[in-house]
Amino acid sequence: MTGSALIKLRPWQQAAVAVGSAMGALLDPRRAVLIAALGETTGKPAFEKVLARMKRSPEGRAVLLERPRVISANVGHAWDLPDSTFGAAYARFMGSRNFSPDDRPPVRFMDTDELAYVAMRAREVHDFWHTLFGLPTNLIGESALKVIEFEQMHLPMCFLSVVGGTSRFNQKQRTLFFQHYFPWAVKAGFQCTDLMCVYYEQHFHEDLEDVRRKWGIIPAPTAPK
Repeated sequence: MTGSALIKLRPWQQAAVAVGSAMGALLDPRRAVLIAALGETTGKPAFEKVLARMKRSPEGRAVLLERPRVISANVGHAWDLPDSTFGAAYARFMGSRNFSPDDRPPVRFMDTDELAYVAMRAREVHDFWHTLFGLPTNLIGESALKVIEFEQMHLPMCFLSVVGGTSRFNQKQRTLFFQHYFPWAVKAGFQCTDLMCVYYEQHFHEDLEDVRRKWGIIPAPTAPK
């Protein structure tokens, strides 16, 4: 279901994978597999809470029941939608960066298929959130989105990613982030709806600005020149 067999770890093994992944990710934040392993081995309590919230939401329950996957075979029609739609905006975001929805690493370290799906869903909707909030994929943009993800899901990995990302900023980037993007991200993550309970694929045909208003999305501010 998530693309790989699940591996159940003993507590000491889980801690060892978490520490090793954290150290490796700090040395090279581009290692998606290490970031994924860190999120899975430190995020089980957070994912359990997300799962509980999804079960209380009608749209969240539909996601859990149908278990949609954000892969090319399922979202390719977004490239054919009218320009003003959410789906077309997502397609432009992906196409302009030569990204593929099939590039996400599989979930490996979860106890149940249900939790594994929630973890996979959190990973796969990341680019939907980039599109909705209008955030770039540079270090500042990714760090700002991790602030929102932390507010939405309370994953330790998101907090650690913000710490690790900001530690790599130069002085100009640090000032821009903490004076401009961080206050916006805190407000945006708090104000919007529970984004893990949204069945995004069913809203592809809707106007981008309409779904932003419906979900309480505050787009990222323009960076000062």
